[in-house]
Amino acid sequence: MSHLQLLLDRRCAQGERRRPDYGALVLAIFVAALCVSVLTPGAAFADSSASGKPQPQVRQGLRVTYDVRGSALTRDGQRLRVNVDLGNVIVRTQDSGKIDYTVHLEADGSARDAQQLLKTFIVTSRADAEGVVVRGLTTNKQDAGRLWITVQINVPMNYNLDVTTGGGNIQIEDVNGRALLTTAGGNIVSGNITGSGRFVTKGGHITARNVGGDLVATTGGGHITAGTIGGVATLHTDGGHIQVASIAGPGHVTTGGGNVYVGHSANQLIAETIGGQIEVGEAAGLVNAKTAGGGIHVVHMLGPSNLETGGGSIFLTQVDGTVKASTGTGAITAWFVAPPKTASSCEFQSGEGDIVVYIPRELPVTIDAQIQSDDRHQFFVDPAFRLLITRDPGPNGSETLHAVGSLNGGGEVVHLRTVSGNIRLIASDAAKQVEIYKHQMKQMQDNLQNMTRQYEGRAEESKITTP
Repeated sequence: MSHLQLLLDRRCAQGERRRPDYGALVLAIFVAALCVSVLTPGAAFADSSASGKPQPQVRQGLRVTYDVRGSALTRDGQRLRVNVDLGNVIVRTQDSGKIDYTVHLEADGSARDAQQLLKTFIVTSRADAEGVVVRGLTTNKQDAGRLWITVQINVPMNYNLDVTTGGGNIQIEDVNGRALLTTAGGNIVSGNITGSGRFVTKGGHITARNVGGDLVATTGGGHITAGTIGGVATLHTDGGHIQVASIAGPGHVTTGGGNVYVGHSANQLIAETIGGQIEVGEAAGLVNAKTAGGGIHVVHMLGPSNLETGGGSIFLTQVDGTVKASTGTGAITAWFVAPPKTASSCEFQSGEGDIVVYIPRELPVTIDAQIQSDDRHQFFVDPAFRLLITRDPGPNGSETLHAVGSLNGGGEVVHLRTVSGNIRLIASDAAKQVEIYKHQMKQMQDNLQNMTRQYEGRAEESKITTP
């Protein structure tokens, strides 16, 4: 028997006290080491405008944090330029002749290199003749995904903004100036802007209240929601919905597959979607609306319009201008007003759907209608309208029904064409038409309210919580 075995037997025989809990001891040493690594201050960031002493890194759950602060004097009407590799950016307004900012950095505290990781994001700022520039760059691009960054900047109310982030949300408050906001993939939320705006994101939502000037908004797939736009509106999304309360200038609104809603258009409007619906409230100018498969609804149109859908229906509550409307398989329903404010020569064409036209009894108009089909389809004409209906031979043994007539002495020509559908001409009741118009406008108002709630909801979802 070895000497070591004899020693162990002797200790057991003497009833020596039990061994210490080495597992608990090792755990205590690990926790103490982690606390030391998290609470030990790192080196200060190089920032000539930083004010006060460097903030120590502190523990928040399992994250280590670091704040970089700075300020610069400025004056109304100048411009803030922000360019950061990544991170959320918040711009708030204040009644002050300076700009101050806080860059809040976070990293996973359980990582061995957490402190060094924080130091890889370098913040610099400077003042020049145009205003103030704030930059944030990551020295190690491979570790960028392990950082959480929030940039909060306070600017004067009368200021211009030019903000770019490589990946994060952008949120700004009301500002008396113009705003250029660009992110590689986050959401953009804006308050009221008195000047022009340009918002670009590769995949997030864009939400803006009122823009006094022109607005350009582009997203790779999110929704676009805006209030009133005082100038030209150029809005595009690859797949989301677009909702706008009002556009004062020319509007070009396009989406790759979502719905389009415009409450009021005071100028020319181009609205296009590959597969969604298009809905317009008041349209004072030219309207060009095109969708590959959804429906088109315009409540009140005063200017000339071209409406086209590949498979949806077209619904026009008050036609007070020249309209050309065509659909591949849907129906067309339109109410004319009397007396018309402009020449109202119209052309409605459907491939397989019905065409229903409501005409005031006193409206001077000339009807030219045609059904190119067999006996299954026909004209339904109100007795108040006297039309001459003829049956003409067509190709391959088919027949074409043709109806013409002048109402109240005749006037602008309304051309109605359907390949395989019915055509109905109905004498409209003025009181009922007003009722329908009010109902449609109320629906528009409800949509505006829903849009406002959606704005508030998306703004809340995209709201960046400041540390």
